[in-house]
Amino acid sequence: MRLLSRPRSIAAAAAVLLLGLAAVPVPCAAQGKLDARYVATLAGIPIGRGAWVIDIADDQYTAAASGTTSGIVRLFASGQGSSASRGHVRNGNLSPSTYASSLVAEKKSEELRIVLQNGVVKDISVEPPSPPQPERLPVTEAHRRGVIDPMSAALLRVPGNGQAVGPEACNRTLAVFDGRMRFDLQLAFKRMDQVRSERGYEGPVAVCAVQFTPIAGYIPDRPAITYLTRQREIEAWMAPVAGTRVVVPYKISVPTPFGLGVLQATQFVSSAGGGPRATPTSVRVP
Repeated sequence: MRLLSRPRSIAAAAAVLLLGLAAVPVPCAAQGKLDARYVATLAGIPIGRGAWVIDIADDQYTAAASGTTSGIVRLFASGQGSSASRGHVRNGNLSPSTYASSLVAEKKSEELRIVLQNGVVKDISVEPPSPPQPERLPVTEAHRRGVIDPMSAALLRVPGNGQAVGPEACNRTLAVFDGRMRFDLQLAFKRMDQVRSERGYEGPVAVCAVQFTPIAGYIPDRPAITYLTRQREIEAWMAPVAGTRVVVPYKISVPTPFGLGVLQATQFVSSAGGGPRATPTSVRVP
């Protein structure tokens, strides 16, 4: 999604990148649900809001999110979107089977769908089809193996039996494929912190440093790619989903040329045990 100028396109690219922050197949030992609401700001000015629902059951899981621009950004360009992923829980591992996203911005729309099996991309469809871009580095069949979709990417399982929120929530390299681009996210533990939601979670979070490395499916000289590749101050604050050893982003911060971009939860309500399956239509931004 392009908004106004190159600096803003960098902010948009950073948001897309971090929605897929935790892209790795993860063991999941229990059941849990999360109902969260987020606000996005740029240099302290509200620019968007979103909602996110995750449901992890014994044999399957679903995750669904929606978001829209708000505040001063709507004076220049409006956008809204939704995405959802579902898959199976097999031998304690999350195995995504489908991912779908719908984006509408500046009178343009796009519908994307990915089908996966055992970490391998089996099919991709984009409507309308993307125009050819010879300068874009090709994505090979090898790049489509050992990956996970951007929505399932929101879940990290912490190994062991101790406290889930700690250094082990970070310290991993993640393989992500979003339908066009294959990239790595390298997470490293930075520090512990405390958060308090307006509603829901209050307690410790593990703060991870995040480094972005493009692999394939990108245009090398695009300013947003160059900026994110060089950036060393991206952070993800990881909080737990009750009843599981899974942690998810509570807050994400990305420096941009316009100031610090932040996506932060205002509501983060989680509970142990399975429940109704989340679907793309079950998440609404209030």
